[in-house]
Amino acid sequence: MIYHHNRFTFKATATARQREEALASLRNQGESIDAVARYVVGRDIGGEFEYGAVFLLEDLDGYWEYLMAPSHAHTDRIGLPLLESFVSYDTTDSDDPDIGRKIADLHARRYAGDPALTKLVADLPSYTGSSAPTPTVPDDAHQPTRRT
Repeated sequence: MIYHHNRFTFKATATARQREEALASLRNQGESIDAVARYVVGRDIGGEFEYGAVFLLEDLDGYWEYLMAPSHAHTDRIGLPLLESFVSYDTTDSDDPDIGRKIADLHARRYAGDPALTKLVADLPSYTGSSAPTPTVPDDAHQPTRRT
């Protein structure tokens, strides 16, 4: 089992309607993606973020199905531009010592096939975690361009 966690805070400029649309889109992911066994979307209690979402996936094949689902892409397109800070991470009961690398490889494969998504993520003021793309270094710099 893999629990994929997302925690985030909206920008102050995000309207109530935009926030609700983004949260509804996350809930739609849980309802519409067959690989999602269970999910929760709601307020983040006791942390530094406003909201969170957790999606339970059976295995890596299910994780890939989740990542590539049209409803997931929709949430990214409408939700990511609204976020001030975002962290994602995974919790798993897998005994596979390479599970972390395999999850990172799924995300890398997704980013490689979707430059627009990669730009949305790179433009976030703060994004860390298991699904954050590898920082890039411009030709004229020696420091990563990602802000965290």
